[in-house]
Amino acid sequence: MIVDRRRALRDDAGWALPMTTAAQEQQAIDAVPKELFIAGEWREGAGGARLSVEDPATGGALCEVADGTPDDARAALDAAVEAQDSWAQTPPVERAEILHRAFEAMNERTDELALLMTLEMGKALPEARAEIVYAAEFFRWFSGEALRIDGSYKVAGNGASRVWVMRQPVGPCYFITPWNFPCAMGTRKLGPAIAAGCTMVWKPAQQTPLSALAQTKILEDCGLPPGVLNVIMSSSSSGVSAPIISDSRLRKLSFTGSTEVGRKLIAQSAENVLRVSMELGGNAPFLVFDDADIDAVIEGALLAKMRNIGEACTSANRFHIAAPRAEEFTSRLVERMSALRLGRGTEEGVDTGPLIDADQRAKVSALVADAVERGAEALVGGRDVDGAGYFYEPTVLGGVTADARVLSEEIFGPVAPVTTFDSTDEAIAAANDTEYGLVAYVFTRDLDRALHVCERLDTGMIGLNQGIVSNAGAPFGGVKQSGIGREGGNEGIDEYLETKYVAIRV
Repeated sequence: MIVDRRRALRDDAGWALPMTTAAQEQQAIDAVPKELFIAGEWREGAGGARLSVEDPATGGALCEVADGTPDDARAALDAAVEAQDSWAQTPPVERAEILHRAFEAMNERTDELALLMTLEMGKALPEARAEIVYAAEFFRWFSGEALRIDGSYKVAGNGASRVWVMRQPVGPCYFITPWNFPCAMGTRKLGPAIAAGCTMVWKPAQQTPLSALAQTKILEDCGLPPGVLNVIMSSSSSGVSAPIISDSRLRKLSFTGSTEVGRKLIAQSAENVLRVSMELGGNAPFLVFDDADIDAVIEGALLAKMRNIGEACTSANRFHIAAPRAEEFTSRLVERMSALRLGRGTEEGVDTGPLIDADQRAKVSALVADAVERGAEALVGGRDVDGAGYFYEPTVLGGVTADARVLSEEIFGPVAPVTTFDSTDEAIAAANDTEYGLVAYVFTRDLDRALHVCERLDTGMIGLNQGIVSNAGAPFGGVKQSGIGREGGNEGIDEYLETKYVAIRV
């Protein structure tokens, strides 16, 4: 149930967020459109069905939104195709101004958007607020990138002609985003597409449509023309995706989610040779060498593991600790994990909210049970929390054996398995012993070792002596089974541009 007492919430900087009541929570929900957004209009789905949005902290329903059909998907792509030519010809400064207005609007409405996210996704309100700030940064970053799309002109080597290279929008795009970062995963795709002059169809996760709908309304209010962005929610992702991906008019597919689903989408996209961007699963190693600053290590470990309740592809999935430091690290991590407070994300003092749903909690529970059966010990936590919602105790596992599934599978929950190593080469080998390669964390005060290890890790990103890598101005993405392409940074807009060469006779 929604808590109706007033409460003062504070973010990491220590200043108060607005007081919230049950009425304010309901007001935030009521303010969001609940329909599909196609060709600049909010409309019901063709089948008239509704999709329930659940509060993961209680298991109860927050509201219902339109449940889209394949016919709605076709209509959304039709609208994007219809708008593509005129949108591509829009002056870059106009695209930049829309993005910057959206950046400012998101920051002005941070508290409202954060509350909405907490209600549908579960993360603690201070974390939700931090995500809104982070998500808005993609709009600001790509408002600048819209003005920096370049090309080149040069004399050919033989002097007989000229080489003119231009960069143009890829064309209509299809975005599929996950529930764990419902705003940031949207702006990370919408920002560069808008900047480049591409139109879009966006299918947000069915668990968290409200954040996407609120974001869409902001872009509409900030002057994004009809048809440039079209949004469809659906209880059947495959049902609405199939007619879009198989349509030859679509030119790009961008997906954030599991590697298993990503492989299927890549196969489907092959028929029309689509440009694809895939931000897929991770299995992030957290390496602690014997010279590391233990205070920095523990702070980094808490951030890398418990950010977003552990439901992040960048979450530290396995902790490899130099043997001489393992006992100290483990005892201090247990102490900090034990002190975390579980609860509904809107409640004062809550550090850790619920997992997204029953299936996700069951997966986490099964991974912990497997590790314990193989000889690991739950030093703290290791159990579901009785009662309403999908809570799981913050957990530290010691004595984890090499064959435990928790070391090879993405956990996506508040569980920290600890293992040890005896040499740098052993640490690197353990870190690279995975099909994934999204992010790794390295803690050492030895510069030579830091450079050596970072160069040898098979991963797209590394947090060196820090537990977070996300930055709108940096290229986010992985190698191996963790994906294709990069989002954010100077590289981010390249995913939405085609290169055209013109040979000019003189």
